[in-house]
Amino acid sequence: MVQSRRRSGNYRCPRRAALPAAALLLFLLAAVALLYVSPPPLADHPVLASSRRRRSAHTLLNSSGAGSMEEFERREISRAPTNGSAVRDDLWGSKLASKFYGCSNSSSRFLDSNITTQPERYLMIVTSGGLNQQRTGIIDAVVAARILNATLVVPKLDQASFWKDSSNFSDIFYADWFISSLSKDVKIVKELPHIGGKLRAPHRMRVPRKCTERCYLNRVLPALLKKHVIRLTKFDYRLANRLQTDLQKLRCRVNYHALRFTAPIQEMGEKLIQRMRERSMYFIALHLRFEPDMLAFSGCYYGGGEKERRELGAIRKRWKGLHPNPEKGRRQGRCPLTPEEVGLMLRALGYRKDVHIYVASGEIYGGARTLAPLKALFPNLHTKETISSKEELAPFSKYSSRMAALDFIVCDESDAFVANNNGNMAKILAGRRRYFGHKRTIRPNAKRLYPLFLNRGNMSWDAFSSKVHMVQKGFMGEPKELRPGRGEFHENPSTCICERTDGKAVARAKSQDDQVLNSVADQGKGIGEPAVPNHTDEEAGEPDDDEDVPADKEVVDAEMVDDVLAGDPELEQILSD
Repeated sequence: MVQSRRRSGNYRCPRRAALPAAALLLFLLAAVALLYVSPPPLADHPVLASSRRRRSAHTLLNSSGAGSMEEFERREISRAPTNGSAVRDDLWGSKLASKFYGCSNSSSRFLDSNITTQPERYLMIVTSGGLNQQRTGIIDAVVAARILNATLVVPKLDQASFWKDSSNFSDIFYADWFISSLSKDVKIVKELPHIGGKLRAPHRMRVPRKCTERCYLNRVLPALLKKHVIRLTKFDYRLANRLQTDLQKLRCRVNYHALRFTAPIQEMGEKLIQRMRERSMYFIALHLRFEPDMLAFSGCYYGGGEKERRELGAIRKRWKGLHPNPEKGRRQGRCPLTPEEVGLMLRALGYRKDVHIYVASGEIYGGARTLAPLKALFPNLHTKETISSKEELAPFSKYSSRMAALDFIVCDESDAFVANNNGNMAKILAGRRRYFGHKRTIRPNAKRLYPLFLNRGNMSWDAFSSKVHMVQKGFMGEPKELRPGRGEFHENPSTCICERTDGKAVARAKSQDDQVLNSVADQGKGIGEPAVPNHTDEEAGEPDDDEDVPADKEVVDAEMVDDVLAGDPELEQILSD
């Protein structure tokens, strides 16, 4: 019967049974095909690995509490691949960098110094602070001399402050190059010459911070015309952040081209770079500010328990007007990241355990104990002391500015630069790296990283990494990250960065006079330079640093900080760089 029914074609398989069987067969065939085309190792499958990590984290948390997440994270991220050749390209540079370049040549309206410099007008300045704060003073001194149509005497460096460095300008910077390279912009001499057959004593004065062009013409020029020689003391941040286009470009020519270190400093710096390159194709430079005084003044808590509270509290008693609020400081992003937090941020961004890091730092509060968590995340930590001999560093080791110059050179040439603070060195290097090709420069978004560090025990490593990527967007040194005019000009020299359009450079400098660049090299499109503000108060600078902060947001009490610093000049020097 069965055979006859099959031959007659009257037998039909039930539809309900056939469809699931066919679907199952197709699914199995597809799965086999996928495995045949690209069979991933089961242990490395991202879905399974993520699931495993979540289960492992859950087990640790249930057994040991939330604190064991730290141990879990360190164990898990240490399993990251260490093959340097597989590192993502975007960790070491911007894909958009080739579309931008530094452009600082003057316009045709910027007259030669032989025409503008007036006789018997000499400007002398005394810088203040560490190497990088003094650098900003030197840059602004050249511009101030141009505003006054005066001859600049080579600046005198600060030799009496906390740093106690006896170095002269020519001990750190190549003085002859400084003078010759700026000869068309400002006349510069090494020593004050005799005027009318005699050496005149300079008239000492100090200008307000962020003094505008009009401020110099109203305050300094009358005295200069009468006394012929003016010495501006404590010359730090004594020039407005916003100036007309040609003066901003002069700032860039001084900063990025005229200020060169002396041959011994430059050669030693290049040796350090070469030794870092011998260890790794790419390396990170970390500027780590974690000195006891700096931490005490910040008023923040860094996880050192009662010992830290006692030690930093004793230092903090020096400043009677300082009333710290550690939690508020953290929320506002005013606390320097700890070495461990820097390490966690870098690992979350994708830098692997085998990456080599050059650490530029002074005294680290807590010493090796403080650095231990960072070293666990990145074992290949180096300093100028560990990759060179005492004999090599001997000519520099007694001079803080020369040692700082060595760190500056290595940080400048690193493939990625990161700082745990936003001091002068971090700002100047950020601007310099933008000007010379937008090299990867990481500015920790401390305000938004804080809650992630606080709650990282309640999330998987993958979730933490994803959130770090998100909050660091806009803080990685990409072109146009900062709005033109935002922040200090040394950090964001937008006037001096031009953009190539459709393979050609189109000239457009936005200024009051719509000046036209006169150099083929500068035939570029200026990226959004702001117009010079028309100040109603000729003596005042502009509060541009906080111009984007909404009125209802918490801000740092700048006046309180300035009052405290004014009572402790030594502290101001410590915090400056």
